[in-house]
Amino acid sequence: MNRRKAITRVLLIGAGATAAVGGYKWYSINREPDLDFMDQQTELIAALAETIIPATDTPGAKACQVEKYIQVMVRDCTDRKSQNKFVDGLKDLKAYTSYEYGKEYQHCTAEQQIKVLEHFAGKASSTGLWSKIERRYLGNSFFTTLKQYTVEGFCTSRQGATQALSYLHVPGRYQGCMPMTPGQKAWATS
Repeated sequence: MNRRKAITRVLLIGAGATAAVGGYKWYSINREPDLDFMDQQTELIAALAETIIPATDTPGAKACQVEKYIQVMVRDCTDRKSQNKFVDGLKDLKAYTSYEYGKEYQHCTAEQQIKVLEHFAGKASSTGLWSKIERRYLGNSFFTTLKQYTVEGFCTSRQGATQALSYLHVPGRYQGCMPMTPGQKAWATS
């Protein structure tokens, strides 16, 4: 066998493998999302949201029923790629906690739950040009979607807006720069 034939075959095998992996990746993010699986994970989503916004002197995410908001937003307002990443992220999280701690996420201690979320946050926190391209064409990561909808759901809930944030039902005139006193809550209306 001569060198040209060998190089040609290696390049063809490499191109074929790259096309196969790319095709699988394209299929995995564009397939029909398993939203029934997500609907069955209400308790898990509530525990995840509660880890992000725990109850203190103000209600936590679980008290505000943020898990219902997350499920509605993922189902109705999220693109298919991000839906698939969210559902796959839930499956990965269940497998990760089962492998690491031998139990489901909801039954882990608070420290274990924080470690699990830090692991998934680390996977989602890549910065730079490549991560921007990936977000644009492959959708948001599981943790990014979870965190975004948890905060939105909490801040727009009745308890979150009235007890955790300062709430003024009918705001007064616009003041571009307003001094805040120490310990003052952020405003729910902007």
